[in-house]
Amino acid sequence: MEYINAPEEPGCIFCTKPARLRDEDDLIVHRGEHCFVILNLYPYNNGHLMIAPYQHVASIEQLDTATLTDIMQTAQLCLRAFHRAMNPQGFNMGINEGKAAGAGIAEHVHFHIVPRWSGDTNFMPVLADVKVMPEYLQSTYRQLRQAIEDVSHET
Repeated sequence: MEYINAPEEPGCIFCTKPARLRDEDDLIVHRGEHCFVILNLYPYNNGHLMIAPYQHVASIEQLDTATLTDIMQTAQLCLRAFHRAMNPQGFNMGINEGKAAGAGIAEHVHFHIVPRWSGDTNFMPVLADVKVMPEYLQSTYRQLRQAIEDVSHET
């Protein structure tokens, strides 16, 4: 409901947030050469993050090879960090390109990674229209930011 009732922010969050250079406030856990990683403010599950190119385009067709490569290498980095920090049992990953495909911000393409655990989808969303989030977003931010920093130094 917070998301539905919130006033729409002017501009594109994938452009304005990295430009503000307030990473902790904006939940940016990593910056790469061509893309950055930001936690979803309204996650489907704990740790739900998005990898977005700095370039403001609506489709992966408009991204150059270096940016596409950086997005995928950053996805690998995030998976290693998730395993270290949160020990998920699986992941949902992908891009919703276009409003018809479910993109909430269709004008700026981004790649979702949602960590999953057996039993994390239970009766609460079905019966009570409630999501159970066992961890505060800022705690997830600190945990993932540290894990990304740790695993990026290992490679």
